[in-house]
Amino acid sequence: SDSFGMALFKAEEATRQPLPTEGCVLFTVADKDKTTLTAVAKQFADLGFNFKATQGTGELLSKSGIDAESILKMHEGQPNIVDGIINGDIQLIINTPAGKTSKHDDSYIRKTAIKYRVPYITTMAGAAAAAKGIAAYCQGHVEVKSLKEHHAGIK
Repeated sequence: SDSFGMALFKAEEATRQPLPTEGCVLFTVADKDKTTLTAVAKQFADLGFNFKATQGTGELLSKSGIDAESILKMHEGQPNIVDGIINGDIQLIINTPAGKTSKHDDSYIRKTAIKYRVPYITTMAGAAAAAKGIAAYCQGHVEVKSLKEHHAGIK
């Protein structure tokens, strides 16, 4: 593709685990990633997505004027993130690792996401690229070119 976002969208599609074009995005991000959270969430909001978020992430989104339904981490009780994935309430997961404290929860979330074929993104850069890819797809700019055609167009 001519854009990184669309290339990512096509790559995800090729894995048979395509990025969603509607539904709910789960945000649970490490403190170090919260500086870029609002901008990325706004990209998804502009695409019509709704949100679920863990407590700290949800509080930051709320302060930024973005509504997110609260969802529990695994060790906090039920219903929790894994329940949300199993019930089909979550179509995309953005979970940036927070170190050893979240290792147990992250493992269960990742395994459940794989089992239920829910795309799982672990960086804010990846999340921003996914939003750009979804936006490009929704605008109808999906064309397939061979590598030979693509390289011929590079000057």
